[in-house]
Amino acid sequence: MTVTLTPEKAPERPAHRDRNVLRWLGAYTASTIGDSVYYMALAWAAARTGSASQTGLVLAAGSIPRALLLLGGGVLADRFGPRRVVVVSDTARCLVILGLAGALLLTSPTVWMLIAVALVFGAADALFLPAVGALPPRITAAGQLARVQGMRGLATRTANVVGAPLGGVAVAVGGPVLAFAAAGVLFAVSLPLLLAVRMRPLPAPEQAAEPAGTAWRELVDGLRHIRHHPLLGPLMLVIAVSELGFVGPLNLGLILLSEERGWGASGMGWIVAAFGTGAGASALVLAVRGRVPRAGLVMCLTVLVGAVAIAAMAYAPSVPLAAGVALLVGLFAGLGGALCGALVQTATDPAYLGRVTSVSTLFTHALAPLSYPATGAAVALWGTGPVFVASASLCAAGAVAGLLLSALRRAELPR
Repeated sequence: MTVTLTPEKAPERPAHRDRNVLRWLGAYTASTIGDSVYYMALAWAAARTGSASQTGLVLAAGSIPRALLLLGGGVLADRFGPRRVVVVSDTARCLVILGLAGALLLTSPTVWMLIAVALVFGAADALFLPAVGALPPRITAAGQLARVQGMRGLATRTANVVGAPLGGVAVAVGGPVLAFAAAGVLFAVSLPLLLAVRMRPLPAPEQAAEPAGTAWRELVDGLRHIRHHPLLGPLMLVIAVSELGFVGPLNLGLILLSEERGWGASGMGWIVAAFGTGAGASALVLAVRGRVPRAGLVMCLTVLVGAVAIAAMAYAPSVPLAAGVALLVGLFAGLGGALCGALVQTATDPAYLGRVTSVSTLFTHALAPLSYPATGAAVALWGTGPVFVASASLCAAGAVAGLLLSALRRAELPR
């Protein structure tokens, strides 16, 4: 007897063989490399145009609209669809950066010109980040989301490795004009790929449940969805607490540690490279494996191990040992972060994906960097060792909180 598979019973296509996912991945990679080239060009142009304090002002300007508008970006992603919002934001970034490159052919940059561009770019980022995070569940099956998170992690590491050198070469050959033009072209490359991505329609029940009304009402409804959800609330708690303990040591703290130990820029470079290698390896494992059993438990444990490694890094006596510890931090923290992202996407009602993603992105891209001034002041008072331990303890507290919450500890990814 012949059995015909219905669409519900048909085996799902692995994400790494799905052309729809690969188009999205290509667009995301091009756009992320464009980000790296843009920031390199912006930093170089600001340093050549103004003082050190003015350079810092230019580089910080984009964070203001990003933090203020992120939650609104999530509302727009749910109201108009994530792909449409990503296309609009990438188009805006492309036009602004290419316009700046064209303007610099005619005139020299000014600090206020660069600040204005950074503000517009930050506002576009506030639309882009929640929408791009809400896309994977709309382009692939739920069982492939962990693999997609791994593929996205690999794309991010690739962009980090390729983007900065590409921006440096562009600045060396043609100055900021060529670097800004290269960033704009990369954003332009992402657009046809995004337009070719096919979106899965939302299930009818979720569409029916979607509230109609003002943007404020939709935002409040999204926050209510997180607060009342048995898994999303604990996940947001872990993200908020662990990120606050993670970003300070790994971004600002490494610079101060290298200066304190006399390792210099080359030593710090090896440590950062080791961290990136570990994070890339964890992304590769998830992309290949596709699913990790007992994902909630594994996520909390890997974040906890990563926190212990952060504390140990401050007491490493040499660059090779510090790099080895950084490799472990990247491996475990990277895996924990990818699993966290997959759990958020599989647990969230599809109609709320943009708003939920905007809340998690707010913690990782806007609020967590506020710990930099506190980290710098604390290192000046007590040194790197106690500060790394305190930050690691905060990161570990997030993991322990997750282990104590049964809904998160028992969470599983779809098969």
